[in-house]
Amino acid sequence: MDPSKETLFDLHRRMVRIRVFEEEAGKLMETARIPGALHLYVGEEAVAAGVMCNLTDQDQLTSTHRGHGHLVAKGGDFKKMYAELFGRATGYCGGKGGSMHICDMDLGMLGANGIVGAGPPIAVGAAFSDKFRGTKNVAVAFFGDGASNEGSFHEAANMAAVWKLPCIFVCENNGYGEFTPQARHQAIRDVADRAAGYGMPGVIVDGMDAMAVYEAAFEAVARARRGDGPTLLECKTYRFYDHVGVRGMGVSYRTDAEVLEWRKRDPITLLEKRLADMGLMSPEQAQAVHEGARAEALAAIDYAEQSPFPEPGDLLKDVYSAAAGR
Repeated sequence: MDPSKETLFDLHRRMVRIRVFEEEAGKLMETARIPGALHLYVGEEAVAAGVMCNLTDQDQLTSTHRGHGHLVAKGGDFKKMYAELFGRATGYCGGKGGSMHICDMDLGMLGANGIVGAGPPIAVGAAFSDKFRGTKNVAVAFFGDGASNEGSFHEAANMAAVWKLPCIFVCENNGYGEFTPQARHQAIRDVADRAAGYGMPGVIVDGMDAMAVYEAAFEAVARARRGDGPTLLECKTYRFYDHVGVRGMGVSYRTDAEVLEWRKRDPITLLEKRLADMGLMSPEQAQAVHEGARAEALAAIDYAEQSPFPEPGDLLKDVYSAAAGR
């Protein structure tokens, strides 16, 4: 299905918002204005945007340690996101979750997760709930090539296939499990090959092409909503920065030439060129989207810095449920 003009603009805006959020967040980390480390999503924007354009607020998703992009693409609030990174009470998790546990239940974002491979079983649980309750909602699990080696992924994939759950497994294959090249941690080249072992479709898509991701996700979401079961969608993508932080060049486990070659396929630049070739977007219009996102980010950062820290008395709030305490 060819995306409409409105969908193409939506894809572009979501990707630009991700890029700007992450670039600004990276600066905050490098200057020690926020605590801790960040795993930036820069370079992989087409995957989150292409998938989220097919989802509603009621559809659920589980994320990863590199999860800011997923929440931004789902419509996350910059103010609440930056406040969470600053550890402030106005953040999504009251300043107590931080980068790797950011979530928004109102948007169906069930949380980023610092445990590799922890998301797929949670997404399967959400998908089971969707099917049991008779909704038409779907659940999407994002994970990396390294996480596809975890038992949690295989158990989740098997259960989703056996019960034909409305679940989509999106492997963001950026070629590295942290610092380990895929060829050194897997004997296969395509993670999508593993789908055959569970009786579900395995689809490989160019993860730097937002339109390609959108179209593949459209089919997977439609299949899930029909009740035909899960799909494994492998998006071949690349992170422009290091595993942590904003350093992209001069790292030991990949060459500068490799990074520069992938940067030639910047997903935002590729979509902007396509939109220009279609006569839909001028360079000035594209720049206006970038400037609007940057103004939004800077205002949100100012809001976050001015927000209060959590009170000491709130330390155990939201840690245990009321039911568990009885």
